[in-house]
Amino acid sequence: MGLRYAYVTNGLGDHRLDDALRMLADHGYSGVGLSLDHHHLDPFGPDLPRRVAVTADRLRDLGLAVVVETGARFVLDARRKHEPTLLSDEGRERRVEFLRIATRVAADLGAEAVSFWSGVRRPGVSAETAWQRLVEGCEAVLLTAEPLQVKLAFEPEPGMLVASVDDWRRLRDTLGHPLFGLTLDVGHCLVTEPQPIPEVVKDVRDELFYVQIDDMPRGVHEHLDFGEGDVDFPPALDALKGFEGLVAVELSRHSHTAHTTVPRSIEFLKAAENATTTK
Repeated sequence: MGLRYAYVTNGLGDHRLDDALRMLADHGYSGVGLSLDHHHLDPFGPDLPRRVAVTADRLRDLGLAVVVETGARFVLDARRKHEPTLLSDEGRERRVEFLRIATRVAADLGAEAVSFWSGVRRPGVSAETAWQRLVEGCEAVLLTAEPLQVKLAFEPEPGMLVASVDDWRRLRDTLGHPLFGLTLDVGHCLVTEPQPIPEVVKDVRDELFYVQIDDMPRGVHEHLDFGEGDVDFPPALDALKGFEGLVAVELSRHSHTAHTTVPRSIEFLKAAENATTTK
């Protein structure tokens, strides 16, 4: 059957959501990583339940699965990128509420998970305080997710409080909840993980809810188009063989080239995946 490829809508910001979804379906994607944002299913806009219902119908008609993404840059603060976070001195309750809204949207869409991250620890906030805030925030979101049985896929992000798989393991062990799993960005492994990517994948397979995929230079957190970085894709995709979740292309700075990046990305990934079966 092969892997189920998706595309994150933060890389489709110049397209209307309906046009973006149609393009993904037309090019053979299995799903979408739907970033809730001001221009794509605004979580704070009017009449959200109706708009969610319309989107759910559209996803069903197009045969697209969905994971809800929460990494919109300015959805909570028009002047501070990705702020407030779960670690912030002020406003972190707004981040929690956003994640709760995303969880309810995910339930109504029949989404496979909600993906989110910790945020950056700012100067003046101790590591202990930041960690306590993170745990409390995740526990609050789990209170919404549990009755809805929505999976929470937490992403280690370079430069954030939870930057590596080991950081995520510490958080997982603290929370100890079966709905709390992992979002693994394949490119990030070249920045935060000492092991080769296939080894990282094999180590986390049992708790892997969602995968993001992109190319990246070794040691530099820069999402690149496929073939422009240092990721060796055939072994990485071979390690993912049998994974049933979505594997979503994340090229958030490529919206202006989405009309070519969308078809080229799935062609590249399928060719790399096929290379693992023809050796």
